[in-house]
Amino acid sequence: MITGELKSKVDRVWDAFWSGGISNPLEVIEQITYLLFLRRLDDLQTIAEKKARITGEIEDPVFLPDQHHLRWSRFANRDPVEMHALVSDEVFPYLRGLGQQVGGDDSTYSVHMKDARFTIPTPALLSRVVDMLGDIPMEDRDTNGDLYEYLLSKIASAGTNGQFRTPRHIINLMVAMMAPTPEDEICDPACGTAGFLVSASEHIREHHPSALTNAKQREHFHRSMFHGYDFDSTMLRIGSMNMLLHGIESPDIRYRDSLSEGAAADAQQYSLVLANPPFAGSLDYESTSKDLLRVVKTKKTELLFLALFLRLLKPGGRAAVIVPDGVLFGSSNAHKDLRRTLVEEQKLDAVVKLPSGVFKPYAGVSTAILCFTKTDSGGTDDVWFYDVTADGFSLDDKRNPIEANDLPDVLTRWQQRATTERDRARTDSSFSVPKAEIAEQGYDLSINRYKEIVYDDVEHRDPLEIIADIEQIEDEIAQGRAELKAMLA
Repeated sequence: MITGELKSKVDRVWDAFWSGGISNPLEVIEQITYLLFLRRLDDLQTIAEKKARITGEIEDPVFLPDQHHLRWSRFANRDPVEMHALVSDEVFPYLRGLGQQVGGDDSTYSVHMKDARFTIPTPALLSRVVDMLGDIPMEDRDTNGDLYEYLLSKIASAGTNGQFRTPRHIINLMVAMMAPTPEDEICDPACGTAGFLVSASEHIREHHPSALTNAKQREHFHRSMFHGYDFDSTMLRIGSMNMLLHGIESPDIRYRDSLSEGAAADAQQYSLVLANPPFAGSLDYESTSKDLLRVVKTKKTELLFLALFLRLLKPGGRAAVIVPDGVLFGSSNAHKDLRRTLVEEQKLDAVVKLPSGVFKPYAGVSTAILCFTKTDSGGTDDVWFYDVTADGFSLDDKRNPIEANDLPDVLTRWQQRATTERDRARTDSSFSVPKAEIAEQGYDLSINRYKEIVYDDVEHRDPLEIIADIEQIEDEIAQGRAELKAMLA
């Protein structure tokens, strides 16, 4: 994360937004997102101008000759009052009218800017935000990404909007367990701020550096590897900018209700799904995809999303997704049928039980990570379970860092699930359960169904011995009382 002077600057700007009357953290990040995008456009124009010195003409200019006063590098140096008027009256209308192409790139960013609204109330606040963003080296991907991650963390700390953000350490664990490769096509059908896609991109950069040196793989990495859908336009803007600042040139971040009929075209398109779908909320049953309802006839969004994941995956594709505990043991026919499908028709790999405080302070729901592979022909042999009791943070509303942390152990044991893990006792934090036993239990996937608890033997003293001790104490009290009376007489 960012530290020191830059972090203090961001905090001061954030406080200025709040004191200026913008108290919604999403709106704050949205305004900063627009300004970051404008700075990005200026950089693209500068690159095009440098190329033109060799070729003689600017290809696909972002700014036409009569629009150069709208560039970041021009308005950033103006008087605050002039800057505020220019940005409000000319820059944002330009942003809304921007075409589908930015600097020659087929980009989703300009699409998400078409309804941009400028809500920074005062020239002084705009000047402070522009100065803060101007100090950030845009060519430094790590600094850009860390800045935006820090801004997004403000959503969680604000509480009411925290449902948009899955804790970063949980995302990183799930990505590490799935170990994405440069050949993967990765999808999050409820992408929010694109945390899973960003983490997957960073994992590939770290573990497969050749993905960015091989021309074909680099093209795939920037243009066809990452896919995210959401039906909240604010989230799409924020998620797109998060990807851009983490160095992804043109991710596929689109407006879509993933459970609707419109999602049918993406069947069997992806090799990896990473997601934390919404567990509740309104559902338009009439517009819900009939293909999903054929898999599981229900109005519960968590079950429909699981059916969607299976539909989106190619055969051989894998998924790591967060589900509420009710999915693991719910007694409705829809719950049972979906669990039976995962175990019998697909390959259920793991159930990682998370402690109930993971999503505090904004939700105390108990959840688990389901890991499975789409086969359409079965393949479940043993299902690996892990009971996480600590994730490195306190499980109260404050979520302060603590030493206890099972997550590194989860990853280590996950990698050994087909070998030494099969010999572990059911009393341990992790163990394997044969498919036949799960079937006998009605496909119940709750870890408590299979975990064995060892109770410590407690030796109790003989009751008569305890009574004798009590009588002795009472005699001592009576003797003391008598001595006190004698002293007072």
